[in-house]
Amino acid sequence: MVKVPGMKVPAASLGASVCLGVLCAASAFAQASQPASLGTITVTGQAESGYQPLRASPAMRTDAPLLDIPQAVNVVTETVIRDQAARSLDDVLGNISGITQTNTLGGTQDAFIRRGFGQNRDNAILTNGMKTVLPRSFNATTQRVEVMKGPASTLFGIQDPGGAINVVTKRPERVFSGEASVGASSFGGGNGMVDVTGPIAGTSLAYRLIGSHNNTEYWRNFGRNKEWLFSPSLSWFGERTVVTASYMRQGYSIPFDRGTIWDIDAGGPIPLDRKIRLDEPFNVTDGHSALTTLNVSHELSPDWRVTFDYSYSTDDYADNQARVMAYNAATGAVTRRVDATRGSSMIGHAARLDLTGTARLGGMKHDLLMGAEYDYHRTLRSDMIRCPQAVSFNINRPAYGSVQTCNRVVATDSDQYERLRSPSVYFQDAIHLNDQWIMVAGARYQQYKQISGRGRPFVLNTDTSGSKFVPRVGAVYKATPSTSFYANVAKSFRPQSSFSSYMGNLPPEEGLTYEVGAKWEMARGLTANLAVYTADKENVTYFENVNGVIETRAAGKVRSRGVEMDVSGRLTDQWSVIASYAFTDAVVKEDPDYTGKQLANVARHTASLFAMYDFGVLDNGNGFKLGAGVRGVSKRPGINDNSYFLPGYGVVDAMAAYTFNTRNPVTVQLNLRNLFDRTYFSSSLGSSRYGNAYGEPFNATLSASVRF
Repeated sequence: MVKVPGMKVPAASLGASVCLGVLCAASAFAQASQPASLGTITVTGQAESGYQPLRASPAMRTDAPLLDIPQAVNVVTETVIRDQAARSLDDVLGNISGITQTNTLGGTQDAFIRRGFGQNRDNAILTNGMKTVLPRSFNATTQRVEVMKGPASTLFGIQDPGGAINVVTKRPERVFSGEASVGASSFGGGNGMVDVTGPIAGTSLAYRLIGSHNNTEYWRNFGRNKEWLFSPSLSWFGERTVVTASYMRQGYSIPFDRGTIWDIDAGGPIPLDRKIRLDEPFNVTDGHSALTTLNVSHELSPDWRVTFDYSYSTDDYADNQARVMAYNAATGAVTRRVDATRGSSMIGHAARLDLTGTARLGGMKHDLLMGAEYDYHRTLRSDMIRCPQAVSFNINRPAYGSVQTCNRVVATDSDQYERLRSPSVYFQDAIHLNDQWIMVAGARYQQYKQISGRGRPFVLNTDTSGSKFVPRVGAVYKATPSTSFYANVAKSFRPQSSFSSYMGNLPPEEGLTYEVGAKWEMARGLTANLAVYTADKENVTYFENVNGVIETRAAGKVRSRGVEMDVSGRLTDQWSVIASYAFTDAVVKEDPDYTGKQLANVARHTASLFAMYDFGVLDNGNGFKLGAGVRGVSKRPGINDNSYFLPGYGVVDAMAAYTFNTRNPVTVQLNLRNLFDRTYFSSSLGSSRYGNAYGEPFNATLSASVRF
């Protein structure tokens, strides 16, 4: 049994028009200003310029410009993350088309739908191109976030056809720099961060040390978010070899909050203030996660490079919850069951060896990638605690403390165990037929062995193995040096398992996607892409309630079709923008129960716009900038049978930052989220009406940072 020690942590549209109108008015008297360059930390191997992404090397495994890639790739740059004061991947990915939140397990996991597909723990979130078991991947080490749309199985193995999300972390640099910051939240509490990097004198080494701490009040009527992080890294720079080792350890104690109940007969949420929780103060997840990585890159020649990557990740946690099981609308009575998970651990190993290079064959240039990869993933949930149900809450008279945590271990549901081993080899060739045409072809051969089961005594319910050949083919036509059109066809696959003997072996999910699109890089520094796609996936899993227990089952076939548009970069020397729109039509095509139904948590329309105006250097030598934006999501099914829909919403955000251009620049920044205090729902469980997550109400964060 894994023991998790207790962790101690030290003490809408109209609105957007108004906000953007203020920015436009302000710009009228600042046209002569020059944009400030106030102590920016430089990044080795530039992948971005302000809001404009230039490359996505870790995501694509080659150093190709985005224009040369026959697939939609979107990047949220470090500058955007800083201006928006992003606190999570949810904040970051709100800038990207076609992404919505799905079941986050009470706010404890990253969980995103991409192009209609996705769930929590689906291997879609990578760190520096490697799979991990981290529950939440965004933290103080994050530099930028890349999203590769469509099937990624050829490059990254086991994946959904919706795409992969890659979190790129900060690396040691050979020029000394640093930053320290503190912040305060209108909810109560605050955070701090320090980031220092530089060379080690007299050696070929460079270091980076990042630490952060967060202790803020939860916005609902009880709970606190407590997190700390420590991350050292070291790089050795040889003549032709660079070796980087890093370690990250993060502790967390966060609310386990499943939100509110949807009253299907009334056509909306139960009549209870959004701040009032339906659970208990002991609804908390406590744990710690860690990530150890090694990257070795050796230049064989000016045209060829060999790269080795390894990552080892862990997540150990325990949680308690008062789970809603039933609701009586006539009396307001809520039936709850106290549950807990104790001794839960996840371990992930990922190793990869790449050979990349350029060769001329048949009079044409070939950008080649070949390699081998091994992934290992193990999950163990030791003690599954399930207490008797009780009518222990009433929405008309909210009160807490009528139920307590208990120690009733259910033997048949405990020792949930899953293990996946998967070796693979792959190859990709980007053939430059001439100055305008690029053909890309690649394939991966992947083997897998997966087992899972549960119970005391242990019952093996999934025992499956197999192999899969996963190809992709694409083409790029560069009409001009700044405009390209592309098309691609790709397959994806993902093995599946179930802890339950009710399901037994599940067939692998298999996907096939067709995509065409266009990309532009405009003179002032603006990047845009348009994509149209259709994707089919077979053997899609759903979560259902079977005799009071949430189980997994496979459907027949689902289809997602859509159009996406993303724009990011500079409009003028002062104006920067990041914007997106997506239409997504994701429906069940073949299934005994759900044929014709929309997929849960998939919105047909999503849109976002964030604009920032940089006043440049003011008369006193300091810098000032203002920004505002809106995020919109249309209605989407809250449950698999489409018996209710979460309403659409639009949320307005704004920011202002003032930089004192002293020897060590100091920036004071104010970020306002949900400026007009809109009540909205960010996601649902999808399997029942008893878990619908509220989005945050209006809140403000004030921060001060110094660079040195």
